[in-house]
Amino acid sequence: MFDFSTPLLKPMLVLEDDPVQQLRIFKILQALGYEEKDIFYSQTIDFAVDICCKNPIKFMLVDLNLPDGSGIDFIMNICANGENTAPIMVLSAWNTLDVIYKALNVGATGYILKETDDFELMFAIRTMLKGGAIIDPHIAKKILSKFEKSLIDIPAKPEKIHVNLSQREMEILTCVSNGLSSREIGLELNISKHTVDAHIKNIYQKLEVNSRTKAIYAGKQSGLIS
Repeated sequence: MFDFSTPLLKPMLVLEDDPVQQLRIFKILQALGYEEKDIFYSQTIDFAVDICCKNPIKFMLVDLNLPDGSGIDFIMNICANGENTAPIMVLSAWNTLDVIYKALNVGATGYILKETDDFELMFAIRTMLKGGAIIDPHIAKKILSKFEKSLIDIPAKPEKIHVNLSQREMEILTCVSNGLSSREIGLELNISKHTVDAHIKNIYQKLEVNSRTKAIYAGKQSGLIS
């Protein structure tokens, strides 16, 4: 037998316009120990804001797709002045990462999909009542997948290059890193543009690159320039 006993945060708000979902949520909350008098229900953002203004709400379950706007706007409104300390769990059918990020960014402390079964939803609510933050496993998997892809897309840091440039080549590479053209480098070092270009070609060969940008990058990686 599972023990679902946990300190309950009362009163709480359920912002959900679907009566079927409201009933489902109530049964789960009832299993956790809530009574009808502990729960405020709202089907609109305006009424939910009014409830929060008149009552010391300690916990919120919020849908995102509501008749008078987005639950994200409600969360943003409630958290705007920084005085709200009540944990906010989003219970939504939306599973796109941009919506999830927005909800979490404006103040939600948990995000669960409506497709989650009752046992998992009960566990998620219990976790938040105990001070935790929770993300639906399917969402977490998508976030991890995107994170792993971003790591793959990051080019591996090349090994440090060990090359020997002449003093003149070092001077020219430094000038190149400062954004000077071959003509400007020639004037700076009192040599011809043709000579500068010849030195740059030698620098490319030694650094195994084929452009000024790559030469600057390789020079910094090897410690030749800062």
